[in-house]
Amino acid sequence: MADSAVGERVNRVSEHGCFGCGELNSIGLKLKFYRDRDGGVRTRFVPRVEHEGYQHMTHGGIISTILDEAMSWAVVSSGRLAVTAKMEVRFRRPVVVEEPIEVTARVTRDRGRTIQTAAEMRDESGEVLASATGSFMRVSDDQQEAWRELYFGKDGESG
Repeated sequence: MADSAVGERVNRVSEHGCFGCGELNSIGLKLKFYRDRDGGVRTRFVPRVEHEGYQHMTHGGIISTILDEAMSWAVVSSGRLAVTAKMEVRFRRPVVVEEPIEVTARVTRDRGRTIQTAAEMRDESGEVLASATGSFMRVSDDQQEAWRELYFGKDGESG
């Protein structure tokens, strides 16, 4: 995997039930995202046998979920919450179960309410296994306030 500096944790508040990043979801992925030096976010993950689709291969839905979660946290790292509006995934190589992967994501364009993102999933040699692009819609100010403490903590900061 690429050797790059990893900054502070973005999703430091994780006492909630999100399937992607929540610590309270017993079957969740419990992903931890960190700022990277390129202004995006990154995480490392090892797919388990229970994430399998075809034998020894991680299920495409799990791959898509991880890429979606990464792109979402790339948006959140700017201090705003957003939800997925559209996503396109390209599966390039099998993601082997029980082998580490690294996922990076970044905002590619901020158009106000709509934010464009991109993500990549790589194996330990750095080969791209899957990639995605997405469009995210910022939530309303009322929804942002309702979710602020749950996802950002009492100080209201994302990380």
